[in-house]
Amino acid sequence: MIRVVFPKAVFAILSLLVIFAAPPVEAQELPQATDVTSADIQKFINDLPRDAVSDRPIRIVNVTGNYQVGVWGVFRPKEFLGGANLHEVNTTEIYYMVEGVATLVTGGTLTDSNDLTPGSGIEGGVSRRVTKGDVIIIPGHTAHWFSELETDIEYLIIRTDPDNRFQLR
Repeated sequence: MIRVVFPKAVFAILSLLVIFAAPPVEAQELPQATDVTSADIQKFINDLPRDAVSDRPIRIVNVTGNYQVGVWGVFRPKEFLGGANLHEVNTTEIYYMVEGVATLVTGGTLTDSNDLTPGSGIEGGVSRRVTKGDVIIIPGHTAHWFSELETDIEYLIIRTDPDNRFQLR
């Protein structure tokens, strides 16, 4: 039996040849960058209804051919805390506080929740006071809830969508 041993450099060169000689993946026009201007965001948020929590997409783009990212605008009136949430998907949310002051709880366990309704709160989570300019990263499968609103709040949510569930806009 003859055994041939190639140096690592040969494997590297062969690997590059395989990569560059492979047929191109189905061509798809992907954005080089997507702009969502401050004016766009403020107009969008100002146009949201003021009598309930409004959580609506501003822009959703496909960034790699198989992965999407979206920007949502949210208005939450002081009078409406809403329920605690836990997304059972791989969606990470990044909150950017545009206006207002609130207490955000993350982690822990949802209380009084079922498959049809959000929880009434969170036990054992971490509370933090959030204000204009703060950024909070909430990994998928993490409970989160605004337990107190000192004012109306406006914020952006950047949501990752590795499962391509969001409709492009």
